[in-house]
Amino acid sequence: MKVYFYHTQDIQRLHREWEEGLFPGHFLYGATLLGNHGIDVIWHKHKSLNKRWRIAINVSWQILTCRHHYDALYATSFRGLEPIIFMRALGLYHHPIVLWHHQPIKTAKNWFREAFAHLFYRGIDEMFFFSQNLINMSMLSSKANPAKMHFAHWGADIDFYDALIRKNDVNCRHGFISTGGEKRDFPTLVSALNRTRRAADLYIGGSNNISIISHLNMNDNISIHYINGQISGQLAVMVSKASCVLICCQETDYTVGLTTVVEALALGLPMICSRNPQMPIDIDNEKCGIFVDYYDTEGWVNAIEYISSHPDEAKEMGQNGRNLAERVYNERQCAKDVAEILVSLHL
Repeated sequence: MKVYFYHTQDIQRLHREWEEGLFPGHFLYGATLLGNHGIDVIWHKHKSLNKRWRIAINVSWQILTCRHHYDALYATSFRGLEPIIFMRALGLYHHPIVLWHHQPIKTAKNWFREAFAHLFYRGIDEMFFFSQNLINMSMLSSKANPAKMHFAHWGADIDFYDALIRKNDVNCRHGFISTGGEKRDFPTLVSALNRTRRAADLYIGGSNNISIISHLNMNDNISIHYINGQISGQLAVMVSKASCVLICCQETDYTVGLTTVVEALALGLPMICSRNPQMPIDIDNEKCGIFVDYYDTEGWVNAIEYISSHPDEAKEMGQNGRNLAERVYNERQCAKDVAEILVSLHL
């Protein structure tokens, strides 16, 4: 079997850096390991464009003019694929479309948009979700087809993080670290760190986050590092040297923070995380960290102090997380989940 793999990011750069051991492979959503399941991959050629309609035209042209035979289209998102999906719904594109759906399917407030969306979802053959709860929320929409919806275990590239662990003495890990940029609640986190006086490094990217941070008063125990671009591999090196990961998020209806969570699991680090009900991992129940309610400064203070004053228990949390990564939340399991659906389309 052969699939055409589409990603919204620069596939060629990510794949090259993954081959060089500089970038974790799970950002390619299992595509690098599909060969282990008898599935060959055609890699979409990324082109950097700043307009969504330009992206859609370019992506559609590449897919429709692809000279190589393939059996299905596998994508990390529907963004950029809209024309192809509508063509599939109308019977004008003949390959099954399998993609990741990052948010719950919702009912549009406008009846015309809702009708349009019903046609759109008919053009998607199978969908992967990051948690069962996202599927449950999607079922509230009449567009949702339970037969098309699958919970896949998106997890970290264990081999990449093992290499980092070998390079750094885990006994020398020190301090707290925050690296995530999407929907982060920096005011709550900074307020808690100011009160605890515990050393923490915050890696900040994006103009909005930078603007928020610039208006916050911080004590000298907090070190701010400004970042630019997709540097997940470099940030992972810094995370591997910390003793605990901080994932303080705003309230959302999707799995904000999951990327940082699976990285902490793979590195065997305890974490403190906002209690996002869409998260597939119950951090408290798995005993790999501490959940804190949204915008709960006092809860963050207590959690930071608990981790700081209970090093043995924090270390055990990290090991529990690592065990969970090895069992379930890893790139190999993700590729297996994806391959099962892709192969079923080819039978």
